[in-house]
Formats: sequence, C-alpha cells, structure tokens
Amino acid sequence: MKRGQILGILALLLVCAIMVFPAMAANVTTTTTHDVATDYYNYAELALAAGNYTEAVAFYDQALGSNTTMINLDGVLLYVYQDKSYAQIQQGNYTGAIATLDTGLTVYPGDENLLNNKGYAQYNLGNYADAVNSYDQALASDANFTTALINKGDALQKLGNYQDAVTAYKAALASDPGNTAATTKLAVAEKAAASAPPVTLIVIAVVVVIIAAGVAYLVTRKAPTGGKAQEEPDKQAAMKKNKK
Repeated sequence: MKRGQILGILALLLVCAIMVFPAMAANVTTTTTHDVATDYYNYAELALAAGNYTEAVAFYDQALGSNTTMINLDGVLLYVYQDKSYAQIQQGNYTGAIATLDTGLTVYPGDENLLNNKGYAQYNLGNYADAVNSYDQALASDANFTTALINKGDALQKLGNYQDAVTAYKAALASDPGNTAATTKLAVAEKAAASAPPVTLIVIAVVVVIIAAGVAYLVTRKAPTGGKAQEEPDKQAAMKKNKK
C-alpha cells in the first residue's frame, strides 16, 4: 500500500473520531443529569436514619419546594410526605405532622400509611376519637394493617371502649400471629373490659341521677310571693302589738 493511501486512511479515521467523541460526550452528559428533588430526598433520608430530625425535615421541605415531577413519577413523593411526618412526630410536632399528612392525602387519598401516621399524631394530641376515625380509614384501604389495628385498640382504650379495643387487638393477632405488642395489650384490654360495668348499667345510672336531680329541684323550689306576704315584716308587726 502506498504511503498516500495510508495517510488518507488515517485522516479518515481521525475525522470519524472527531465526529464520534462529541456524540459520546453528549450521551454521557445526558445520562448523568440528576433530579434536584431526588437529591434533597436522599439527603433527608440519611439525616432521618441518623436521628437528625430537624435536618431531615428541612431537606424534605427543600425536596417539596423543588420540581417534584420526577419524584412523583418514581413514586418517591409519597415517601417524602410519609417520612417527613415521621420526623415531625419524633420531634413532638404533632400539629405539623398532621398538616404534612393532610397535604399528602390530597395527592394520595386513602393511603393507609399516611392515615396511620395521622391517627398516631392525633392520638398524641389527645384527640382519641379523631385517631380512631383515621385508623378506620387506613383499615378501609388495608383491613390487615397490623400497626393500624393495634393503634386503634390503644385509642379505643383511652376512650374507655375496652370491648372494641379487644376486638381490634384480636384482629391484629389474626393478621400477625404472635405479635408481642398485640398480645400484651389484648390481655390488658380484656382485664379492663371484665372489670368495667356494662354500658347499659352506666346509661341507667345516668338517667337515674338526672331524674333525681329534677325531682330535688321541684321539691325545693319556692312558689313566688308578693305584696305583704313576706315573713319578716309580719314578725315585726306582731311585736308592736304585744307592747301595746
């Protein structure tokens, strides 16, 4: 092969290389493009795992403040709301957690984990009836959600509804046989239910008290008086007559 032909081939290869390398570089740039919201979410998860709840909440907020299109498509947005509320609960910020969960529920209505977290926050605020309602909504999505069943039993016990608490704990054991928390709390609820007076007796006692109070009021009530029928002036008049 002549020298000129060799140089021509080398020149051709060089041109091909110049054309191919930029294309490869462009492909590398495209594949390494990352999502800012995802980055913040990952930072938040690391902070959460380390127990740095304040830092985690801040990163979750930054994730939510970014373009959430990608994390929504990946299903990560649900975990942003769920894990942020968990961090707030660990901080004792139950009101903030409920606000986070309500926002999340507008995007994921009926999600059992968001509803369970909301019930837990309500329980810690002393809103036991609201907590039971949230747990019921969670169980409507997943009837075998063991954690929600146990939490519901706890809230029912706070309301003094021991028999329904027993039912909730038994359902938890049916979904997760051998669950230690459910077993322990079931024993407590059964003992409380056995010692508590029946609801009918409580109702009857309340009715009797109300009737008794009404009768006492009618007996002690004085009829209205008027004119000179008041007792004290009459006594003074009698004393004057005796002096005469």
